[in-house]
Amino acid sequence: MPYRYAAPLLLLPASLFAQTAAPDTSRAVRLPETTVTGYGQQLPLRRTAAAVGVVDAATFERFPQNALTQAVNTLPGVRLEERATASYRLSVRGSTLRSPFGVRNVKVYYEGIPFTEASGSTSLNLLDPSQIGRLEVVKGPTASVYGAGTGGAVLLENRRPLAGQARVQASFTAGSYGLRRSTVAVESGTATGYFRAQYARQTLDGYRQQSSLRRDVLVLDGELRPTEKSTLALHALYTDLDYEIPGSLTRAQFEANPRQARPGTPTAPGTVEQQAGYATRTALLGATYEYRFTDRLSSRTTLYGTGSNIVTPFLVDLERNTQLGGGGRTVLNYRTALAGNTLRLQGGAELQNGFETSRNYQNRGGSPGTLRYDDEIRAVTGFVFAQADYELPANFLLTAGASYNRLRYRVNRLTDAVTPPFVGFQYERDFQPEVSPRIALLKEITPQISVYTSVSRGFSPPTEEEIRTSNGELNRNLQAERGTSYEVGARGTLFNQQLKFDVAVYDFQLRQTIVSRTDTAGVQLFANSGNTRQRGAEVALSGWLWQTTPEANVTTTAATAGPAPTVAGPYGLRLWASYAYNHYRFGRYESGGNNFSGNRLTGTAPHTLSTGLDFSEKRGFYLSPTVNHQARLPLNDANTVEAAGYWTFAARAGWRRTLDRLGLDVFAGLENATDRRYSLGNDLNAFGNRYFQPAPGRNWYGGAQVGWRL
Repeated sequence: MPYRYAAPLLLLPASLFAQTAAPDTSRAVRLPETTVTGYGQQLPLRRTAAAVGVVDAATFERFPQNALTQAVNTLPGVRLEERATASYRLSVRGSTLRSPFGVRNVKVYYEGIPFTEASGSTSLNLLDPSQIGRLEVVKGPTASVYGAGTGGAVLLENRRPLAGQARVQASFTAGSYGLRRSTVAVESGTATGYFRAQYARQTLDGYRQQSSLRRDVLVLDGELRPTEKSTLALHALYTDLDYEIPGSLTRAQFEANPRQARPGTPTAPGTVEQQAGYATRTALLGATYEYRFTDRLSSRTTLYGTGSNIVTPFLVDLERNTQLGGGGRTVLNYRTALAGNTLRLQGGAELQNGFETSRNYQNRGGSPGTLRYDDEIRAVTGFVFAQADYELPANFLLTAGASYNRLRYRVNRLTDAVTPPFVGFQYERDFQPEVSPRIALLKEITPQISVYTSVSRGFSPPTEEEIRTSNGELNRNLQAERGTSYEVGARGTLFNQQLKFDVAVYDFQLRQTIVSRTDTAGVQLFANSGNTRQRGAEVALSGWLWQTTPEANVTTTAATAGPAPTVAGPYGLRLWASYAYNHYRFGRYESGGNNFSGNRLTGTAPHTLSTGLDFSEKRGFYLSPTVNHQARLPLNDANTVEAAGYWTFAARAGWRRTLDRLGLDVFAGLENATDRRYSLGNDLNAFGNRYFQPAPGRNWYGGAQVGWRL
């Protein structure tokens, strides 16, 4: 894990700033705004007509590195939950409703490589938090550039060294519930490229029964610029992950003993007896080639391949999957002038192909029993897109784009021991082509403040896990979701750039909404529910309460560039906060003779808040307390069961210093300081009232990071 030369600043989506290249220790250094990828424009955040949030390396380092959740949850409108250790569920503006586990309805890219499978699912648990240097979230329908997904898109970048620097880095962390983490990294940067290799290992006994984890992650990244016009980048990822699944509890079980796993009954064993868990070995290899034909014309092409072997014991079934996938993405960019104003054109295509062999066995205490289903599953998805950005007079920016999307599933059932006599068959599902447009207009009111409005439409077809459920059954009637979003926002700086703000208000209307429920065996089932209307507001603020000028020999770094001494940075006390208000309701929705129309959207809290302070001083001591709040939320479509709201408190403190070539960071932290009992990642519409997935109680961690410049 990289070390830093001074206390990092927490920079929220309204104010992701990097530092200037020339030091000036006579005054506090203003941090110029960085660019964001957004919809591919590579524009400053202030000139991006979309709701975009960014988490940088400094923010990830502010929290314990054993999970992604806390850093990602600093973004308003974004919630990352852990149902079990390393079992992530990501919600962007209410997409939790159809995601009992994993990431759905959101497209994820890893170093420009499509990380979301062709089947529509994403495994964020394959990544170690310490490898990530930047995470960018584009909220709302993004099909005009990134394909299917009404929730949004997540763009991930790994850490990378600065030119002219080589380092060896290592870290070790220990904590409550058997937490042990160690990382080692070697990196080197030159004027024509860079290389970085990192290995991370984490083990955890777990807060609950049946919740231990072991994860080994190897990351290799390299980039070479052989000529001024061309760049070649290679990225490799290998993950060996094994974690246990404790299962959900009833309210009575949760209140009596939140650390227990789901108990068995006289007729059905529990998760401990069935050794419920998830194990995978996954490898990904990708290459990106960028060529700049002229100052006006450039292209970027990415090709990748991936393979996984997965074993998942459930309460009833044990599933063994082997997956192979591959594909690519190409984008052509052109810049010209029209009527004296700049016009940027972008067009491209993306294609993904996935093949999976999936076998379901009876689960006999964590070992495979009788074969129940044997399927071969193929998923092919792709789209073409085009976008134009036109600089209008009076500091207006007009953006218009659209994509044409296709998706096809084919399930070849070889064995079905559940319904004999059986003759093999093939089930094919070809979803109708979708055209997804987006139009946005931005106005720069002043050089520091801009406002924007946008209208976008997207669709999100069922994932393979929703078409073929975990017990092997086929869901033939499930339809794709389709949604339209209307949004206005403003961002910029006030009070001589001391206060940074980002505000967005939106109205999202979703049709054929997919909802989930759990049956008696713990199998997740899915159905279309009619429509929902999701209206909300998001606010992010950050600014200095006071600051001082550092000494000339104390340096800090750009958060996105890694720990290198570049310029002097300010010390002092910084406040940040992010808040989201969600007024989410079902539209016309009748199911099983019940009318749920007008009910609150299941699994979504009306209020979420994350706020904290960052204190640092010139001798290297720092302190970062954090407060998180989530309001009460409904756990079933009928709104008859709710999860209580909660407040949690955490803090990290430490000492950072640079001694010649050696960088040192010694730290300690406390999570859930008040030992609040709450559920994170609840099961929705659960059978038998097993809704609750208890979060860890009070816990601590501590460790050290060391870096040596070669």
